[in-house]
Amino acid sequence: MDRYAEVTRKTGETDIVVKLDLDGSGVCDISTGVPFFDHMLNAFGRHGLFDLTVHAVGDVEVDAHHTVEDAGIVLGEAFCQALGDKAGITRFADAAIAMDETLVMAAVDISGRGQAYCELPVPTERVGSFDTELAVEFFYAFARDAKLTLHVRELAGSNSHHIIEAAFKAVGRTMRHACELDPRVQGIPSTKGSL
Repeated sequence: MDRYAEVTRKTGETDIVVKLDLDGSGVCDISTGVPFFDHMLNAFGRHGLFDLTVHAVGDVEVDAHHTVEDAGIVLGEAFCQALGDKAGITRFADAAIAMDETLVMAAVDISGRGQAYCELPVPTERVGSFDTELAVEFFYAFARDAKLTLHVRELAGSNSHHIIEAAFKAVGRTMRHACELDPRVQGIPSTKGSL
């Protein structure tokens, strides 16, 4: 089964191409014009073991908001396409990632309903030039367009870089496990028969 998607989105604010292989080995090629965000997407892909390409050109001279949010939209669409009818997937997963003083938990239900709940109280407004509130914007856009329920919660932390990075790693690891094929699952993992 080929669980691969390639999605593009071009607007007046961004031009984005995402290539995603759910059954990869964590090979990433990331270039968004937002260096810290590149680092986060790389962590997401490597710890999710997804082969992931994200090439984005956005109006970063305004700020990184459109680039980060639209990348979440396109990555979410890629997951939705690559998962197909979702037959045989594990569906539910969670992970807690420790990073020095930080502990972040993520949980997902590939439910067919896009929503996110994020509690990431980041103590600073910026990490380098990256606006820290954009991390949550990314997760909201990603969950909505991937059509999944996502919870991300900071359980401990004081360093903004560590908090955001642990969140991306936790979501990557959680998505890896939720998307994995389980040989014991027959058909769609839902009592409704569809997701």
